[in-house]
This record gives sequence, C-alpha cells and structure tokens, in this order.
Amino acid sequence: MEELVKEVSPFRRFSREEWAALRADTPMTLTQRDLDELRGLNDRIDLAEVETIYLPLSRLLNLYVAATQGLFRATNNFLHLTDRKVPYVIGMAGSVAVGKSTTARILQRLLARWPKHPKVDLVTTDGFLLPNSILEREGLMTRKGFPESYDLPAILRFLSDIKAGKRNVTAPLYSHLTYDVLKDERAVIDQPDILIVEGVNVLQTGRPPRDGRGIPNSSDFFDFSVYIDADTMDLKTWYIERFLTLRDSAFRNPRSYFHRYSTLTDKESRDTATRIWDTINLVNLRENILPTRPRADLVLRKGADHFIRSVFLRKL
Repeated sequence: MEELVKEVSPFRRFSREEWAALRADTPMTLTQRDLDELRGLNDRIDLAEVETIYLPLSRLLNLYVAATQGLFRATNNFLHLTDRKVPYVIGMAGSVAVGKSTTARILQRLLARWPKHPKVDLVTTDGFLLPNSILEREGLMTRKGFPESYDLPAILRFLSDIKAGKRNVTAPLYSHLTYDVLKDERAVIDQPDILIVEGVNVLQTGRPPRDGRGIPNSSDFFDFSVYIDADTMDLKTWYIERFLTLRDSAFRNPRSYFHRYSTLTDKESRDTATRIWDTINLVNLRENILPTRPRADLVLRKGADHFIRSVFLRKL
C-alpha cells in the first residue's frame, strides 16, 4: 500500500499509532455486546481496534458531515431556498472477505450515536445484483459480483432519489442463504442523515461513451468513500477460512444454495474454495475492485491478523 502514497500524491499516510492519537476525546459508545452483534463471520476485531481505528474515523466523518450540512445551509440562504438537507452518502468498497460488512455496521452504529446525525442507514449493493434467473440466462453466474452482474440503472435511480431528498426510497434485498435477490422484500430508506452504501464495486467507473454524453457512476453520489485493503494472499486465506466455517454452519441448511458443499471433507473444501477464489474472486479483484482503490478518500490497510496497520487519507 505504501506504493499508493508514492503514486498518488494526494494521500497522507498514518501509522496505527498516529491515527489512534486523532481520536482526541471522542467517547467510546460501543460495548462488547454491540461488537459481538456487529462482527461478521470470521472477522477478528475487538474494542481496542474500535478505539484505535474507528473512533478517530467516526470523529473525522462527524466533522465532514457537519461541514457539508453547513455548506448546504449557506447555499440555501444564498439561493433563498428552504430545501431539506439531503443525506450524506458514504461509499465503502473492497474485496470479498476483507470485512466490509463488519466495518460498515460498526461505522453505522458509531455515527448514529453522534448527537447531530442520529439517523444512519446502511444499504449493500448485493440487493442490486441481477436475479439468478437473468444471470443464468445471460451466462453470468460465474461473473456474479463483477460490474456486469448488477442492475446499474436501478442503483443509479436509487442513489439519485436519495440525493434528491426523496422520502421512502426503496432498495432490493438479497439472501445469502438462497444466493439470490428477494423478490418481494425491500428496504425503505426515509431521508437519513447519513447513508452508507457498501459493495465490492461501488467505486467502479464505466468507460466514457463515444458520443461524449456523460453517464453517471455510483461514486458520483458519494460525499466520502472508504476502501478496505489487504494483501491478496491474506484475502485468499480469509476466504478459505470463511468457506470452511460456512460449510459447517449455513451450508448445512437444506435451503442453502451451497448445501451441496456441506458434506465436503476439509481437503475438498479447501480445494473448492481455492478454485472459486482463483477463478472468480481474484479475477474480479484484479480487474475491477483493486483499480478503484486510488479513487477512495480513505484507505484502511489490514494486516494478516485482520487489524488495521495503516490509514491513508486523501488530502483536501
């Protein structure tokens, strides 16, 4: 990750200790019970990590949100408008198995406990994946999670409505048990103070059209973006570990899309997870996810033990 600072000058690097000092007097508002509830599968995080990494980040984001809200009020005064403030949108990207969901949930809980923006919602882009029936018809099941497997117009409509300040904007939901979009269930997002949008490819950009017409990207709607980073070999190890855990838990459910893996031996499970990682997730990481890292406002770099070792913040 150090090469990122050299290649992209707008980033300022902080060691773990330097970043921790930026917590200042930010109070700890999470308990061990909260953390146990928020922690994802195989994610290793403790309250010390929250104090060291996430409290300074919540303090920074609180300052950014307040500044943006102040700018919104100033603009309304200038234009003689009475528009309601629009949500502050945070995008969160990173590889499969890097711990995005846990990070997003922890930030959601911390930010909601700041007094001036108590309503913080979280949406994952899994719900915007095309249904399996369409992916199968188009031969895209092995490309699930790649940019082409998402309903991009639906994502853009959702984010556009959010940024327009509309009420009761809905987002589709996804089942990791059935590995498919839920047909009749949707989340309702009603003018939150902050919205976190989490997904592997949320910082993705498309190629400019030949006719010169502008096409929006999801990241165009973000006020701040976070990329969670880790060494590729660590990601592979974490993915295999997670696969083994799921084999002994969720995959045992007969309704699970991956129920067929529940009877695999340890060696068969490791071989299967390695094949899936090497042929699908690693390809997506290299071709689509990793190239978006320099576009983030903040990069959290994890070590092999899952704990954040360095923080890279884009200069204003």
